[in-house]
Amino acid sequence: MSSARAQANHKLYLAKILLAGWREAAAAQDVPALTLTQAYLPAVRAHLLDAYGWFLLQVSGSEQGAVAPPHCCADLPEVADGTAVSGEIREFEQLETSGWLAELLAEPAKPGQASRLQGNLAAPSPAQADCEQVQQWVTRLEEVFDRMSDSLDEY
Repeated sequence: MSSARAQANHKLYLAKILLAGWREAAAAQDVPALTLTQAYLPAVRAHLLDAYGWFLLQVSGSEQGAVAPPHCCADLPEVADGTAVSGEIREFEQLETSGWLAELLAEPAKPGQASRLQGNLAAPSPAQADCEQVQQWVTRLEEVFDRMSDSLDEY
């Protein structure tokens, strides 16, 4: 297994740990759901973006010397002249423009300037991903990683 794939797996694992903690905290109902979302979503999303980026490096064959992963296909190193862009990268480019991957990549909306609710330190926030949405991102990333890894192993 390549170093980039190991990094992708590690980041996905860390995201799953955070997601489990988020679910546990939500079940305890000690902290408002909005506050939990504000606490967990940025961290889980960051791990998922890194997992995706490390996998992009593996798929593109650009992992040599990488110290940080890209977060989208546009951030990958240029393809050498005469070299075709792989089908996997083309698929990711398409997924980045619509659907679940576009949602993951979208910059989260910032909390509004509306006044806080009495007794709640969290500022009101526009609709954000919840545990279920994040679980879907995790599941979809795992599925595409497995499918594309199988394809890459055949070469």
